[in-house]
Amino acid sequence: MTRKEKMNQRKQYRFVLKELVGREIKRKYARSYLGIVWSVLNPLLSMIVLSVIFSKMFQRSIENYPVYYLTGMIIWTMFTGATNAAMTTLVDNKTMLIKVRFPMRIFVMSRVYTALVNLGYSLIPYVGILIFFRIKITWRVIWFPLIILCLLLFSLGLSYILSVAYVFFGDVKHLYSVLLTLWMYCSALFYPVDMLPDNVRLMVTYNPVFGYINAAREVIMYGQNPATDEIIRMVVWSLGVFLIGCFVFEKNKNNIMQKM
Repeated sequence: MTRKEKMNQRKQYRFVLKELVGREIKRKYARSYLGIVWSVLNPLLSMIVLSVIFSKMFQRSIENYPVYYLTGMIIWTMFTGATNAAMTTLVDNKTMLIKVRFPMRIFVMSRVYTALVNLGYSLIPYVGILIFFRIKITWRVIWFPLIILCLLLFSLGLSYILSVAYVFFGDVKHLYSVLLTLWMYCSALFYPVDMLPDNVRLMVTYNPVFGYINAAREVIMYGQNPATDEIIRMVVWSLGVFLIGCFVFEKNKNNIMQKM
């Protein structure tokens, strides 16, 4: 294949990916009157409910609790939205996979990128909340795109693994749902990590999703650079899981087609 042919092929793949993302967004909100607006409303409504429940409990240890919670929630929502949706994508698109020839990984990527688009929409009310609570944004906010990039790579790598597992073992969907519940409570979404015993706090600290959440809070809420060891953990987790996911996917793609 010539260089020009490769470039044309990449353009075709980018076009297909863009179309699949658009289709996923339309499908998700097809039966909703408000449509994509729910990407804006969901984090806001969740923040209001949780703030009413927990703000009194944690108001002494967490300043601007609604912002604390919402910062963690938008990260968590992107992660769970990406991995949950991508897990079933190969099975959901079985007919297209058999009939059309382009890389299977595009289907996984489309659902992860859809979650990224939804994150973009959720940032609209988030900025409004920052203004409302008079959070002073510093130049350290430039770390935020890097945090999202690390989260994207981590989510994509895990999505590759889950999508392969789901083809051969459908019950993984239910097992992952249970794991996510435990994972959420270990990510300090709505409580301060300082309240935990030392051994539990150490476990939470090495939770990769908590790393992305905590780094986002540091650069946005507190105007601080993420700690060096935190940056190293984010990069290692992101690249490590992404590369493992790519390997697992490539290793099993022929078996996936046979299973289909």
